[in-house]
Amino acid sequence: MDVHTVASAEFDTTECQHFGPGGGPSAAIAFKNWNVCSAALKSGDIGFAESYIAGDWTTPHLTDLLKLFIANRQQVEGVIYGTWAGRLLYRIKHLLNRNTRANSQKNIHAHYDLGNAFYELWLDDTMNYSSAWFDGDLEQPMQTAQHAKVRRALRMAGVRPGDRVLEIGCGWGALAEMATTEFGASLTGVTLSTEQLAFAQKRMAAHGVENKADLRLQDYRDIDDGPYDAVCSIEMVEAVGREYWPTYFQSVNRLLKPGGKACIQSIVIDDSLFARYISSTDFIQQYIFPGGCLPCPREFRREAEAAGLRVVDEFAFGQDYAETLKRWRERFLAQRTQILQLGFDQRFMHIWEFYLAYCEAAFAMRNIDLVQYTLVKA
Repeated sequence: MDVHTVASAEFDTTECQHFGPGGGPSAAIAFKNWNVCSAALKSGDIGFAESYIAGDWTTPHLTDLLKLFIANRQQVEGVIYGTWAGRLLYRIKHLLNRNTRANSQKNIHAHYDLGNAFYELWLDDTMNYSSAWFDGDLEQPMQTAQHAKVRRALRMAGVRPGDRVLEIGCGWGALAEMATTEFGASLTGVTLSTEQLAFAQKRMAAHGVENKADLRLQDYRDIDDGPYDAVCSIEMVEAVGREYWPTYFQSVNRLLKPGGKACIQSIVIDDSLFARYISSTDFIQQYIFPGGCLPCPREFRREAEAAGLRVVDEFAFGQDYAETLKRWRERFLAQRTQILQLGFDQRFMHIWEFYLAYCEAAFAMRNIDLVQYTLVKA
């Protein structure tokens, strides 16, 4: 077996073992007890994460350690996936979280309604909870790169002054603000988060464009006032769930005028990993985005084309997401005291630190990517 990186493991702070031939990226882990071993072997990455959350192990560089495991995927497959029996209950729980209309509201509430004050502490001023686009310049401010991402999405969707634009998953209103103020369009945006909706509506009023932005608490499946000139959807399709991908893409087609364009930004998992991914469940689905499922590029294109949408452009910028997540994680940790003062506890902090590092490592190691797809209604 080839080991691509080197690691050091410290046991009970008295003994340190080194693994691997060296010459590659390194990481260290300190075991407080042996619970991590049984948890990881039984439940894979979920058990490994849960043992971190419980304080069974620590590391000075969490992202580097997770990169190490990804680099040595074949050698540590048991740690990543666990046993079939060990993950069965997690799999059942994930299936029960599928995004029916009732579950969609609950699943969104679990993540996005933690309170606007929480997200304001560590997101940048644009309140974009999706990747920035640095366009090769990692020194630029996050706010500049976030504006660039949104501007590109609107441009690729062909948005012009006077157009009617639909945004599926409008978040805190960043795209709605730019569509109405910079592009001169009118926009309808839907979300299932009451916290996001309240923030976004105040944002539109503050910019004097509340009459051009119709923001609603509504399921995308219930939108019935098309057709629209353009559709934008930024990192929302991942929350839909595989069972509802056909409905999602059919909704985009139904709500677009003939010849209209849609820009859909989606996290995607590598085609080669998709079959194993959908047959199991992972830490993100259990703790962060219940009901979610990442498409792979092959499945994204297949579902879009089956719904009558032609893919005319694919723009990948996954490494920009690694940088975005790095900055989010640094800001999140820097705001630890303020987050705890909001009423969250140390367990919550550990869950979110693991989540941000887990995603950063996956993007950095190219297990997952980020793509802006431009679609045209045939």
